[in-house]
Amino acid sequence: MTEPSPTADSSVSRRRFLVLGGAGVVAAGALAVGCGGSSSSSVRVREPERIDPPRLSGSEEPPPADTVFDTVLQGGRVIDPDSGYDAVADVGLLGERIALISTTALTGRSVIDVSGLVVAPGFIDVLSYEPNSYGVWYKLGDGVTTNLGMHGIKNPVDPAGFFSSYTGAATPPVHFGGAFSDQWFRDSIGIRATATPAQRARLAESLDRSFDAGWIGVAVDPEYATSIDTEEFIEMGRTAQRNGMPLFTHVRYSAPEPTGRSSLDAIDEAVRVARESGAAVHIDHIPSMATHVMPEAIDRIERARAEGLDITGCFYPYTFWGTYLGSARFSGDWQSRFRISYNDLQLAGSTERLTEATFKKYQAQNKLVVAYAIPQEDVIAAARAPWTLVGSDAIPESSNNNHPRGAGCFSRLLGPYVRDLQALTLTEALAKCTVLPARRLEARVPALARKGRLQMGADADITVFDPATIADRSSVERPAVFSEGIEHVFVMGQHALTPAGVQREVRAGRAIKGQPA
Repeated sequence: MTEPSPTADSSVSRRRFLVLGGAGVVAAGALAVGCGGSSSSSVRVREPERIDPPRLSGSEEPPPADTVFDTVLQGGRVIDPDSGYDAVADVGLLGERIALISTTALTGRSVIDVSGLVVAPGFIDVLSYEPNSYGVWYKLGDGVTTNLGMHGIKNPVDPAGFFSSYTGAATPPVHFGGAFSDQWFRDSIGIRATATPAQRARLAESLDRSFDAGWIGVAVDPEYATSIDTEEFIEMGRTAQRNGMPLFTHVRYSAPEPTGRSSLDAIDEAVRVARESGAAVHIDHIPSMATHVMPEAIDRIERARAEGLDITGCFYPYTFWGTYLGSARFSGDWQSRFRISYNDLQLAGSTERLTEATFKKYQAQNKLVVAYAIPQEDVIAAARAPWTLVGSDAIPESSNNNHPRGAGCFSRLLGPYVRDLQALTLTEALAKCTVLPARRLEARVPALARKGRLQMGADADITVFDPATIADRSSVERPAVFSEGIEHVFVMGQHALTPAGVQREVRAGRAIKGQPA
């Protein structure tokens, strides 16, 4: 298979970055991209919506309009997918909060002209990994303000490990947190086969403690850890449900056939876990798991949701998946399972397509390859499902043996898929990048109730982008390249990315932890 590679205009139009004393003037008739009506990526005049600016429930009353704000984002198209607000307005920041949204000009110590740009909540990547000091800057460059390792963190929770690793000079520029990895923990305590009842009880007890220490979910990945049986899967779900936390899963099978070991059977197992445990279940990167059977997979999930089960999923907007050659995914007759050959595999970070000989060579080195194996219609179907959200399933590492989704996932959705292919509207796509991930996780995570929204009283995590130029620039050959069209990113009110690039001295990231039961 070959990669169709949707692309956008590669030109970069760097916008105005002004620091002004006193009030600016809100630009009349600001420019914005049309979503859904025309295939053109040109901009058009867009009139403001006549609805009131949104305010976070329970927040303080907004300050008066004559307040001098720390920062004013002036004259952009302000979109809050949570409330549906969509208007040309000024956004005033005070400290770490969005203090006022107004269609009347605001005064600020710093005023940034964002006319012609979209002002959106900062993006939340639910399916990332540890915020390593190399890759986290590319996340910021893709508009991400919250990086959550819900595929499972292979690190002990505090006080021994994860959160204490990211303090002081090691504080990331984005928020961070993650899930208990059932696979990693069972390996760390020597469970190599099907867990006994006593071992399942020990796993559940450890999961209970990890929630109290800060993890915000559990990851169960039976395709990679094949000795995880359905009983362990359900037990992890019961423990998650008891703690008010979700279960994220890379399901057991990822091939359209044979019956009994197909991706549809794996979806049925995940539905069974949700039904028998009562847990909220999230199915990771559905297009790479239900390849070639996406309509049937969506139908099964929607029937389960109609039954009242709390099931969601995520996707990344690429027609190629990626994983390590030493993983169980490449066991047995993977060519028949995935309907690909050696030449459909490419060594990530290079131009090299594999042969049988190089496959064996790189498998011994456990290199990561990408597989050109996902039909475009499967990606679009997943993107359009109302219960899906975006998860990159990657973060760049210094080896650059990585999938490009780690650096370009969100910009690829908003540019090539929204603007160029019109797979969904801009507001629909932004919801999948912001408020839907926040809602998926916020039940026992108070910090996330203040994120994913562009509302007065919410945290000032904000991504400002040019809808006419936003696009991914990372590729299989060069996976660590900053996206284009992301003009400004604020994290807790601090200007972490400017038109000049990432500001490495700004490290405003906070630990995202669950509230103790």
